[in-house]
Amino acid sequence: MNEFDLIRLLTAGLPSNDTTILGAGDDCAVLDLGLSDRWLLFKTDAVVEGIHYTSDAKPEEVGHKALARCLSDVAAMAGKPVAALVTLGLPQEYDPKWALAVYAGMSELARRYRVAIVGGETTTVPERTLLSVALLGTVDKNKCLKRSGALAGDAIFVTGELGGSIQGKHLDFEPRMEQAQWLATHFSIHAMIDVSDGLAGDLRHITNSSGVGAELLASAIPVSDAARKGGKPPMQAALEDGEDFELLFTVPAREAVALLDAWKLEFPGLKLSCIGKITKNPGFILHEGNRTRDILEHGYTHFA
Repeated sequence: MNEFDLIRLLTAGLPSNDTTILGAGDDCAVLDLGLSDRWLLFKTDAVVEGIHYTSDAKPEEVGHKALARCLSDVAAMAGKPVAALVTLGLPQEYDPKWALAVYAGMSELARRYRVAIVGGETTTVPERTLLSVALLGTVDKNKCLKRSGALAGDAIFVTGELGGSIQGKHLDFEPRMEQAQWLATHFSIHAMIDVSDGLAGDLRHITNSSGVGAELLASAIPVSDAARKGGKPPMQAALEDGEDFELLFTVPAREAVALLDAWKLEFPGLKLSCIGKITKNPGFILHEGNRTRDILEHGYTHFA
């Protein structure tokens, strides 16, 4: 049973209450606590030594990554972060300087995004370190973006470049907070997600949630230099490597050209690529030169 099979098993029939707008199944939970114009976003994520970082990773980068992962999920729903709680798990024999450096990296990022770190928990864990962050944010009720809104005919866009994040980007990425809020303000974004599990995996989350399919054009997918230098075919890396933390979203095709033109003026240093379209019939197809094939890659999955 892989990660997503387990999630489906665990989340079937979870209790909810009158505050629940959206529970398990998207980038963040969405709650209504009675604010007139905003919903609350609630997200938790964890990084574990040996899975998300190695023992020789700089502790400042570990702290940065732990918070940035949650910020990226809030960005994917066009929200703004507010406050975080942090759980730090350390082995019995640990270096306090390492823990302080982790918090220094996390705090630097938190200050940039005006996030208050308001407490948390410390605990002993055997053998390895871990860091878990729970993040609260808010989102305008009229701008909250979900995975489930993609429509047939939508153009599919992705920011930045994909693949090869293991060579360093996964520890030193910038959440696309500003870009996501700009998109939600200026264009009719139908669905959005951050690319944490790989393009193939995360686009499949959108299509499955929306009840649609997708066709991608291989030549349009922005493959990173790191992916081209890795040990697997570059297109495979772009489709299945996790932790790119770019924005993947759909927009009505009639807005595609205007979006590309406006993006170049607003974010000239960040690539934006139209990589395909949403289709009415379920299916996941890649057009690669003269060949068309089903996309079988699924991205990164725990317990696979």
